[in-house]
Amino acid sequence: MTRITLQLGDITQLEVDAIVNAANEHLSPGSGVDGAIHTAAGPELADGCETLGGCPTGEARITNGYNLEAKHVIHTVGPIWEDGHENEPQLLENCYKNALRLASENDIRTIGFPAISTGGYGFPPDQAAKIAVKTTKAFLKNNKLPEKVIFVCFDQASLAYYEEMMITQSAALPG
Repeated sequence: MTRITLQLGDITQLEVDAIVNAANEHLSPGSGVDGAIHTAAGPELADGCETLGGCPTGEARITNGYNLEAKHVIHTVGPIWEDGHENEPQLLENCYKNALRLASENDIRTIGFPAISTGGYGFPPDQAAKIAVKTTKAFLKNNKLPEKVIFVCFDQASLAYYEEMMITQSAALPG
């Protein structure tokens, strides 16, 4: 599917309409990709997030991109991994669905996603990649926007999971 690409690198440097932030429920600056996005965007991002009243796990909110190359940041709160006993796969799927829905509703043509919940939240990266690719392909099949989705992987191991899922899922879902 040509609407989905993979990239190794820093999501804060991506020149797209929106990047997705793996946020916490308070939408306050945290660590990992969340901290990097807040640092790169500047203090205005935290101010913008304060007006949103938080974000429950699996949902998404949108702000401006401020000092980022991206015009917008879509914040979504991934689940903390509890060995799959707390509905984590469904909650992670909801993160992707809700972020993509917000992108579509806001005329976002290009969007970059990190590997949500795979850092400090401990979601197994192979399972997370499978959910990300499957959910995104299903959404794009029925929606014109976004036109392009980039999965931005911070390291080679994460990129390998996404590459494998793109091949596996291409057999499972028509492009």
